[in-house]
Amino acid sequence: MSEEEFEDAVADALDEIPAELARLVDNVVVLVADDPEPPLPPDLLGVYEGTPLTERGSWWAAGSLPDRITVFRNPTLAVCADRDEVVDEVRTTVVHEVAHHFGIDDERLHELGWG
Repeated sequence: MSEEEFEDAVADALDEIPAELARLVDNVVVLVADDPEPPLPPDLLGVYEGTPLTERGSWWAAGSLPDRITVFRNPTLAVCADRDEVVDEVRTTVVHEVAHHFGIDDERLHELGWG
């Protein structure tokens, strides 16, 4: 899958987030990178970096940089056999990382089937 096709899959996954939830996403940029950089594990499919909505106080808005969600292309391609699997995995990764923005931890995401 080309870089452009992968980026389109990420954009499509973002478009699938229900509008009522998408409106609540605040100050987040979504990026695509080829691979995670150390100290992140090389097989990581995505990462959320920032302050979840549940932890933001009045102090947060004063000069805060946007939170970042990064979806990693090469590790995703490595675990998927075909384009359909890539699209499904990207969707799962995007939902997983957006959920972190809402303060949902990995344990709960695994319970919900988004691990």
